[in-house]
Amino acid sequence: MEISVLIPAYNEENKITRTIESLYKLKEVKQIIVIDDGSWDNTALVASKAGAQVIKLSANRGKGAALNEGAKYISKDWVALIDADLEETASELKKLIPPVFEGNYDMAIAVFPPAVKKGGVGLVKNLASLGLKIMTKNVFLAPLSGQRLMSKQVFLDLLPLAGGFGVEVGMTIDACLKGYRIVEVFTNMGHAETGRNWEGFLHRGKQFKDVFYTLTKKGWRKWSFF
Repeated sequence: MEISVLIPAYNEENKITRTIESLYKLKEVKQIIVIDDGSWDNTALVASKAGAQVIKLSANRGKGAALNEGAKYISKDWVALIDADLEETASELKKLIPPVFEGNYDMAIAVFPPAVKKGGVGLVKNLASLGLKIMTKNVFLAPLSGQRLMSKQVFLDLLPLAGGFGVEVGMTIDACLKGYRIVEVFTNMGHAETGRNWEGFLHRGKQFKDVFYTLTKKGWRKWSFF
């Protein structure tokens, strides 16, 4: 099993090296593609020094657009999507491998441990969970998790991905509607948590907007009561 890893990154120079190094400790990871989504720091430089193939976008286009661009460069038969700020916990990708590699599921999604820092009040997660339940008839524990593993064939079949922070919800909806089998796997992954400050609320506001837009675009008749 040889895996290509796509890492969309925006101003992650302080964390992306450890993320890349942790991924390369897995014997299955043979290609790491970092899509620098218009960063103004040294993300592209440090990612390249860490051994990643770097695709640099001239402007910030959002997570979905970055992954759509990175898809053009995949060379292996399996694809993992990993956030840039996982650092050492990125190696927990190994827990997603067995259910997909053994053929029991088409996509594995990482479930994170409970957050340490108090964040928002759950509006984004609740919106995503409700939308997925309505659209797919399934209940997901981690509707916003961006850490996923699937075959290249499945990944390409789900393109183009939704823009911005709606990418995960859109991907899950499309995968379910296409009949792909999805499993959620408990991991010890961890990333930078947004707190109850202005920056955190602004981030969650953007998430809410993107998730809402994706849900309405994927099934506007079901959401007409909004």
